[in-house]
Amino acid sequence: AALTVRFLTRRFIGEYGDMEFIYSHNLTVDGREILLHIWDVPSSQQAEDGSSEEKRIQWADSFVLVYSICDRASFNILPLKVQFIKAAKEGQSQEKVPIVIVGNKRDLHHQRVVSSEEGRLLALSLDCGFYEVSAAE
Repeated sequence: AALTVRFLTRRFIGEYGDMEFIYSHNLTVDGREILLHIWDVPSSQQAEDGSSEEKRIQWADSFVLVYSICDRASFNILPLKVQFIKAAKEGQSQEKVPIVIVGNKRDLHHQRVVSSEEGRLLALSLDCGFYEVSAAE
């Protein structure tokens, strides 16, 4: 989760806008060097035609879907996104695709419209991981 928070912070604080970015990061886990490439796609670009979205899905090995706890619409689109990802990735193999749902803006609890419990229950029902974070913190 720490790596996710680091990249969320970089994206949501430093680079507002509708551009997509690929971040690369070297990480050592259990003595092994791992190179991560993170393709950050804003939700406005995810509404493109399905072929562009499917190319991104085929490119990735795992997925972090971020919604704002202050924006019900960003939360409501998650089941469709998860179904699309699973259909594209798991249709080719029997391996479970790693998907994590992240509620962002935890620091704005006074503007919250999506409860933590709703997020947890949705992630459980979709067989995804779940975290709530605050990129501002």
